[in-house]
Amino acid sequence: MYLSLTFFSLNRKKMNLKSERRGIHVDQSELLCKKGCGYYGNPAWQGFCSKCWREEYHKARQKQIQEDWELAERLQREEEEAYASSQSTQGAQSLTFSKFEEKKTNEKTRKVTTVKKFFTASSRAGAKKAEIQEAKAPSPSINRQASIETDRVSKEFIEFLKTYHKPGQDIYKQCKLFLDTMNHKRDLSIEEQSECAQDFYQNVAEKLQTRWKVPPEKVEKAMDQIEKYIMTRQYKYVFCPETTDDEKKDLAVQKRIRALHWVTPQMLCVPVNEEIPEVSDMVVKAITDIIEMDSKRVPRDKLACITKCSKHIFNAIKITKNEPASADDFLPTLIYIVLKGNPPRLQSNIQYITRFCNPSRLMTGEDGYYFTNLCCAVAFIEKLDAQSLNLSQEDFDRFMTGQTSPKKQESDSFSPEVCLGVKQMYKNLDLLSQLNERQERIVNEAKKLEKDLIDWTDGITKEVQDIVEKYPLEIKPKNQALAAIDSENVENDKLPPPLQPQVYAG
Repeated sequence: MYLSLTFFSLNRKKMNLKSERRGIHVDQSELLCKKGCGYYGNPAWQGFCSKCWREEYHKARQKQIQEDWELAERLQREEEEAYASSQSTQGAQSLTFSKFEEKKTNEKTRKVTTVKKFFTASSRAGAKKAEIQEAKAPSPSINRQASIETDRVSKEFIEFLKTYHKPGQDIYKQCKLFLDTMNHKRDLSIEEQSECAQDFYQNVAEKLQTRWKVPPEKVEKAMDQIEKYIMTRQYKYVFCPETTDDEKKDLAVQKRIRALHWVTPQMLCVPVNEEIPEVSDMVVKAITDIIEMDSKRVPRDKLACITKCSKHIFNAIKITKNEPASADDFLPTLIYIVLKGNPPRLQSNIQYITRFCNPSRLMTGEDGYYFTNLCCAVAFIEKLDAQSLNLSQEDFDRFMTGQTSPKKQESDSFSPEVCLGVKQMYKNLDLLSQLNERQERIVNEAKKLEKDLIDWTDGITKEVQDIVEKYPLEIKPKNQALAAIDSENVENDKLPPPLQPQVYAG
């Protein structure tokens, strides 16, 4: 589908000099097609709406075909001149010309319109069909689940068409022909399959209005049922196909959102107070709806989840501010909901809706408006930087790497409505931040002390070595030991004899 969302700019406006925070602002005109047709655009198609993108696409395609024809003619002339100059045989010239005619015929067959190409059976269908079914055959459990839902949707579609009588039979035949043709064209790129689906929507809508004279309100209901019937049967083939990089984009967005877990509502200027029970319930419902989008198979049902999520956001803002929410309040809150919910396969769902949804829903109405804002929110998250949050690049890098967390509010600045648990949580976060800083200082001082000890040891060792070299140690012979006084030593005969005890008679 060639829905194009305008190239938007997420301008940040300054709130006031005291807060010095930046808001996320987008004008209504920035969501519209950049060609000025009045419909909503989409970034997947360079800022154009569905109609304008198809016009630009066909112009570029025709230009490319014309350039290819000119190149082929120039090469043919050069080839003919080369053969003429070399005086080649007539047989070789006729053979070359026949090959060129064959190439020229093949080019003409590829210039058919998309509708004719879509309703033309593929020559390779017989060989490709078995290969594709064998390569992409899902598990039996998935087949059973898909068949049950497919049968249910088919019965509902047939019951719905009974109310249209004769047009209903023709619609059913057209849908069956479309599904059969899509099964034979699995080798087409996802863009070509999307183009086929959009052409089919347009042709059926025109037939309902012109040939079968169906009222506009019934045309819209019929197109919704047609989309539901077709995309339920085609979902497993066209959602996040292996030939695209949708899965890679999903993982990149998921990793990006996880890295931004530290972003607070105050940084985004989100006018939502989750301490109010009603507001907290609305936030939870909004997150549930945006996550539930991935479980739906029909583009219209996925859009309905986005719309319900957006309405819960508007209600949460209204309860918090006691006044209706504005667009400047809605977009930051939607960004916060996406960051907090981290919906699965976000880019795949956006691409699926863009490619295969009924274009009238995305070009006008509240579904188109909310979907455009979701695309803006995802693009803002992908390009979020320090300036967007009014932070220094150093702080932003530290927050992204997990080295520290944003400074929380002081306990005195909390409003009276804040519960004790939240205050205690902020105090604990501040304490952890302080402990982290103290630990870093201790580690640095310990490394410095270790270096000082090594230097001191080396210095003492050097001084000792210098002293030893300057004053070498001389070992003198040991002096002769003196004999004990009371020992029986003949050499000490000059000593008086030892005293003997004497007994006196009284």
